[in-house]
Amino acid sequence: MAKGFSPVGLRVLVVDDDPTWLKILEKMLRKCSYEVTTCGLAREALRLLRERKDGYDIVISDVNMPDMDGFKLLEHVGLELDLPVIMMSVDGETSRVMKGVQHGACDYLLKPIRMKELKIIWQHVLRKKLQEVRDIEGCYYEGGADWMTRNDEAFLGGGEDVSFGKKRKDFDFEKKLLLHDENDPSSSSSSKKARVVWSFELHQKFVNAVNQIGCDHSKSLNSTG
Repeated sequence: MAKGFSPVGLRVLVVDDDPTWLKILEKMLRKCSYEVTTCGLAREALRLLRERKDGYDIVISDVNMPDMDGFKLLEHVGLELDLPVIMMSVDGETSRVMKGVQHGACDYLLKPIRMKELKIIWQHVLRKKLQEVRDIEGCYYEGGADWMTRNDEAFLGGGEDVSFGKKRKDFDFEKKLLLHDENDPSSSSSSKKARVVWSFELHQKFVNAVNQIGCDHSKSLNSTG
């Protein structure tokens, strides 16, 4: 049950073909009191995940892998295991971030990754657990910024203020998509705060928004060409 959740001991599988980065990330994650397993190949990571289906809470994978594209690994994990996956890369192109959204990534981190970003990855795991336990009363975005209700914050203990750590806005793709929707004059709710239950349907809306942004950008280029 989510009621017994604690960030301490979070089981993280890190996938990167760069041994130096693997060591750096392992050291940083252990400082966060997480349990860390490292893997240099995407296919090996997939094998570990299949063998220990309940052995990990979250996966952090590099995008560029020699044996399997990181997005392909993300797709397999989403279909077979339903675990939150964070993508990481030195490439911060918007198209790459959008591809991460379309394949179901819960976050996209730019290397070099900062400690404060790793300290909050447990939120993705808790959000998923709250969804499973509370269903409709799960995590939601309010105003495109907050990740939980006050009840959820109190649920974490003592009603203390939970800091979710602001990500680099270039990669805070979920907020970008919400803001894109809020600025749309055709949206009847543009003058109201967005309050959306995080669900499969919401993710599909994100994907649709990404696709629409891509189409609009293409039309704009054609019209100016």
